[in-house]
Amino acid sequence: MAQTPMMNQYLKIKENYQDAILFFRLGDFYEMFHEDALVASKELEITLTGRGQGEDRIPMCGVPHHAAEGYQAKLIEKGYKVAICEQVEDPKMVKGVVKREVTKLLTPGTLMNSNLLAEKENNYLFAFATDGSNFGIARCDLSTGENDITLVTGDDSDLLHEIGTSEAREVIAPLSIEQRLKDKLSSNPAFLVSYQENVSDLSEYTYLTDNMKEPLIKEAYQHMLHYLLETQKQSIKHLQQPVTYHADSFLKMDVHAKRNLELVETLREKKKKGSLLSIIDQSVTSMGGRLLRQWLDRPLVNRKKIGERQSVVRSFLTHFFERESLRDSLKEVYDIERLAARIAYGSVNARELVQLKRSLNKLPEMKEQLTLIGLEQKWLNKSELFQALVEKLAGSLVEDPPISVTEGGLIIDGYSEELDTYRDASRNGKQWIAALEQSERELTNIRSLKVGYNKVFGYYIEVSRTNTHLLPEGRYERKQTLANAERYITPELKEKEALILEAEEKLTDLEYQLFTAIRAEIERYVPDLQALARDISEIDVLAGFAATAEQNGYVQPEVTETRDVEIKGGRHPVVETVIKRGSYVQNEINLIDNLNMLLITGPNMGGKSTYMRQLALTVVMTQIGSFVPADEAKLPVFDKIFTRIGAADDLASGQSTFMVEMMETKDALTKATANSLILLDEIGRGTSTYDGMALAQAIIEYIYESIGAKTLFSTHYHELTTLADSIPTLQNVHVSATEEDGAVVFLHRVIAGAADRSYGVYVAELAGLPPQVTSRAEQLLETLETGQRHVSQTTNTPELVKEEVAATSMHASTQLTLFQTEDVPEKKGRSKKEDAVLQSMSELDLWHLTPFQALEKINEWQKQLRKK
Repeated sequence: MAQTPMMNQYLKIKENYQDAILFFRLGDFYEMFHEDALVASKELEITLTGRGQGEDRIPMCGVPHHAAEGYQAKLIEKGYKVAICEQVEDPKMVKGVVKREVTKLLTPGTLMNSNLLAEKENNYLFAFATDGSNFGIARCDLSTGENDITLVTGDDSDLLHEIGTSEAREVIAPLSIEQRLKDKLSSNPAFLVSYQENVSDLSEYTYLTDNMKEPLIKEAYQHMLHYLLETQKQSIKHLQQPVTYHADSFLKMDVHAKRNLELVETLREKKKKGSLLSIIDQSVTSMGGRLLRQWLDRPLVNRKKIGERQSVVRSFLTHFFERESLRDSLKEVYDIERLAARIAYGSVNARELVQLKRSLNKLPEMKEQLTLIGLEQKWLNKSELFQALVEKLAGSLVEDPPISVTEGGLIIDGYSEELDTYRDASRNGKQWIAALEQSERELTNIRSLKVGYNKVFGYYIEVSRTNTHLLPEGRYERKQTLANAERYITPELKEKEALILEAEEKLTDLEYQLFTAIRAEIERYVPDLQALARDISEIDVLAGFAATAEQNGYVQPEVTETRDVEIKGGRHPVVETVIKRGSYVQNEINLIDNLNMLLITGPNMGGKSTYMRQLALTVVMTQIGSFVPADEAKLPVFDKIFTRIGAADDLASGQSTFMVEMMETKDALTKATANSLILLDEIGRGTSTYDGMALAQAIIEYIYESIGAKTLFSTHYHELTTLADSIPTLQNVHVSATEEDGAVVFLHRVIAGAADRSYGVYVAELAGLPPQVTSRAEQLLETLETGQRHVSQTTNTPELVKEEVAATSMHASTQLTLFQTEDVPEKKGRSKKEDAVLQSMSELDLWHLTPFQALEKINEWQKQLRKK
């Protein structure tokens, strides 16, 4: 079937946007065709229709233009790009197909519309360039104008770490990278990957790139700029000067550590509630909420800077009334950071400018409170700069303007003489219309006569059919016929209509022109507004830290130059808020005097993981400048945190629980330093008992011999507790439990020494396993523990691990000879089934057998031998 001119136009435009869903404007609708229609109809749950007939029928769907934003938001959230194709000519002025162009390309990493953005989260676009061993990195939040750059040396995992910790929504990658890296990027559902190679003319933005000395960084930043220009189709001069950061300037935590510690969202539900962020986020502005997430992403490693934040928190804490008055003022402050970006971007509306004015009006109050607290020199030193801006906005915009900037009602009376003239004509004309209705009723004696207006027919006089005979002849000209009425026009009404409509048309156009001039005039304030936003963000976060500390009983931790960790009355900040107040069991953590490792044993559900996370969260809170949940705390500055807590398959990359466990452990063993914190929970449980035990011991010894990092290592392998005899920097501690009236009571207190049992069977009972299972488990456990009591515990070196576990299994086999069957004297008259059992014993791979599996095997052999 031959294509229509309109479809030819569509296909030509679509060629340049193959990776986006094209919203093609047709009248009052945005239409989608072909594959775009199939995808959109499914994702948006809208009706799929078609264009044409039979085999040539084209899939088609559409959405009303006035509701398109919501549909576009859904597609962006699902990771799609959306190209907005508008009519760029007036259809009334054109013969044939109206010219259309893509005026905006919406992508997950380039959103500006506040309705599509989370208030307290940054929306990062990430770009990189590489030479094979180094990565130049650029990161930008277009909605705020923030952007930063760095150079990372390492392999693919280091790049993926930076992307993950940035929580990037979209990644711009060079088209020339190796397929291996492309596969790794495309397999991650957290972000959209876009590839590009050519960079357009960026001479207009050399002020952003001139100071970049590292070629890879400059290349990455240019890729990012190019992509922004290609998607936004307009100037992006609101971008702030890029900030160079060095990864070593912050506490490093990879995506695994952040996930396991539940810093900003929970592991299971992926929600803020239940995370550390949910406890310490008392920010009352969107800007403060975003800054807090940035601080959690990059805690400090500079003792001086940590101390400066703590000092401010202490000042806020000791000035309760002034702090709360300050926070009340902050609650009236809108998102200045994103408003400034929208001013420069040219998309801010009158209502948002009024919000800016109200926000700036709060500056004198905030300055006064900071002076009373003694922090007047730290922030808001240029607040007087905005007085002229406030006066400009107050003297030009109405207090409650409409959202639309093209339909009038924005500018106050008295701002423009020309505008006032048009308004007077419009208002007086409407008064004349109202008077006309009354006079026409009296003239015709038709009480139901009315004067109305619509956009199609303009002004009219409406008379019901039953009263048309009362109209005088010759003066009324029929304009429109309805089912029950007739509409007319008179010479006087026609003349006045022309005057009113001309005034209203010019009025609306002039008002829009005046507004755009105001918007352009205040654009010069954008850099100062962005600096003001940073000040307000810091005030908000630190005042929130003080409020949190006061409510939850936090203390200021002492940040020392030693490597000692000393915490008294420590608590888990999240757990203590969800259990009954006052019932949380506090714990001590002491890693002092060259003590580097705690080997933690004890029952399931006893609190080992909570104890470990508690230390890590206390470290993070300290190094962002917050106070911490403890009675006293002394901590060094840690450079990195590694965690292996919890277990889950990584199905996307085809990795098992144990493989994930080993890979996360590998990161700790290969990247940790003596100044790092390592948390390892139940290492080795993903494989057989003996493999796991051997690995766990080897890992402990490696940390001791080669790293020397502060380490918390929890385990169910009680055999490992003897390592305290050979590793002087290791101490055994355990989570205590007691038995009362035959029931186990978990005390959740960590005390010195090794645990005597794990209470696993009891936990199984609590979980509701069938009584037959738990009863049988108790019998087997007693048999196994009886066997273990006969095993020598004097050795635990790696070369003797296999001998020890072999002896354990042998004794658990009720003293049957399982080994060295070739040395057993041949018994005269031995049966074939006895020979078969002995053969089976000799072929047994003991080293990959758990005690329980050994018992099962023994039970099988006994049944064979007892058969008559």
